[in-house]
Amino acid sequence: MTLLIIDNEPMIREGIVALLQAYCDSITQIHEADGVQAGLKAITQHKPDIVLLDVEMDDGTGFELVQQLNHPAFQLIFITAHNKYAIDAFRCAAIDFLLKPVDPLQLQESIGRAQKQIEQQNLSEQLAVMLKQYMHRRDPDQKIVLKDINSTYFVKVQDILFCEADGTYTKFYFTNNSPILVSKNLKEYEAVLEPFGFIRTHHSYLANPLHIRLFDKTDGGSLVFEGGLSIPVSQRKKDYVLQRLETR
Repeated sequence: MTLLIIDNEPMIREGIVALLQAYCDSITQIHEADGVQAGLKAITQHKPDIVLLDVEMDDGTGFELVQQLNHPAFQLIFITAHNKYAIDAFRCAAIDFLLKPVDPLQLQESIGRAQKQIEQQNLSEQLAVMLKQYMHRRDPDQKIVLKDINSTYFVKVQDILFCEADGTYTKFYFTNNSPILVSKNLKEYEAVLEPFGFIRTHHSYLANPLHIRLFDKTDGGSLVFEGGLSIPVSQRKKDYVLQRLETR
């Protein structure tokens, strides 16, 4: 399997090469590029299976690089420092990322996930979601990417009713579709959806206030959505939830 590292820092590239050689036996060829233009040429020349792409480089950003790609046929893993807006965009699009300095175990896990998804050709759509999130934060028409064991879904944030914790999984409920069960926990999606106004009403629930029809005071309190579904509100969060609903 061929991998390309695109990063402007030679020490970072050398460190990642050493980690790949030590922990990732499936990577048989490793190529390097030091910027956006060199990276685009290397992608064309080497046709990598996996690309590790830095966010900030001397001649541009990783975002500018992916905007120049036509139907990319590789798995993409971003490498970044603590750039909150970039990380939010990656999470929205379900695109993998590694934080600098790169941790060996996390690198190994990311390469393993990329190998499993090597046949999937959803990267163009995922990049579109990522770029829209990065450039137009809090856009009501923003989509996020959800993956279950069989499929990848591109769903509008405004179509989500609420999310429910199910162990280490999260179940999404929608205005117009069947629920989707995703293998990430609710806390991770709270970080993704909170900028869009979603409210954590309970340790097991995250609600979209756009679709809340009423607050029912009986049985400790619950929120009733358009269509009749309801979720509980914890006593500890009741005042906070009511305040948020009043300022919608």
